[in-house]
Amino acid sequence: MEVLDILDVTVIEPRFKHPTIFDKFDSLLAGEAFIIHNDHDPKPLYYQLLAERGQAFVWDYLENGPEVWQVKIAKKTEAENVETIGEIVAKDYRKAQVFKNLGIDFCCGGKKTIAEVCQKKGIAPEEVERQLAAIKGENANSESDFQNWDLGFLSDYIINTHHRYVRDNTAFILEIAQKVARVHGDRHPELVKVAELFERIGNDLTLHMIKEEKILFPFIKELAQVYNTGGLLPSANFGKISVPIQVMDSEHEQVGGDFETIRKITSNYQLPVDACSSYTILFKKLEEYENDLHRHVHLESNILFPKAIQLEKELS
Repeated sequence: MEVLDILDVTVIEPRFKHPTIFDKFDSLLAGEAFIIHNDHDPKPLYYQLLAERGQAFVWDYLENGPEVWQVKIAKKTEAENVETIGEIVAKDYRKAQVFKNLGIDFCCGGKKTIAEVCQKKGIAPEEVERQLAAIKGENANSESDFQNWDLGFLSDYIINTHHRYVRDNTAFILEIAQKVARVHGDRHPELVKVAELFERIGNDLTLHMIKEEKILFPFIKELAQVYNTGGLLPSANFGKISVPIQVMDSEHEQVGGDFETIRKITSNYQLPVDACSSYTILFKKLEEYENDLHRHVHLESNILFPKAIQLEKELS
């Protein structure tokens, strides 16, 4: 039976908790593990580990509340360190269509590997790899240019393209969703849930974008400016850039989860025979909105954020 060290985080002074856990993780050899014991869900630590150590670890809940949480954290071996879905799509956006066709989230769920997602969804990994391999022989397009864009320019592009799309379309879709729920909700009760979920999505994204535009993106643009022209590394009251990024990634997952629920309860936006024109417009706009969100989150979580973290490290 495997015997692992248990790190009781509850007895550590708050400001030393994460540094202590990181020191413990860094001291592990490949394949070794330890357990953290906590009195609340340590999910913020998960995002910080992802931001600062990448996919170098395995996170396994042994006990999941409500009073005690225990998580086994293992350092991956070299053989286990494979590309995530997000990294695959960041290198070649054409492959996003393969994941989309198979119902695999490549943006909000992009931190997972193919093996992890296939196990959860009951999909054969060999089939995913086969479809991805078929893309290699096709001509690449300009999607790969995002990898080479200046981070300040990419930040502005996200704001002017995807943030603008959200602001231009959210109120309109919410109005239709609430109208369709009132008219058809008695025969199709899932529409009431759709309206509730989309209202939450709109509110969450509105606050999310404000935080990005007022705090995170300006700092990323400062990093890019220093890298391009020289100067001092900018300081911020949030410390390392990985801190706000882990919050943004967490919020991406929340919105992505809500849209996954919408897609599930609408059977992938399948219209019933009694659907009116407003019903039809609603489903078309929801799918359009979700597609834009996938591109939006992909550019942030799979390209902009990892590059910003790496740039900060280089400048430090």
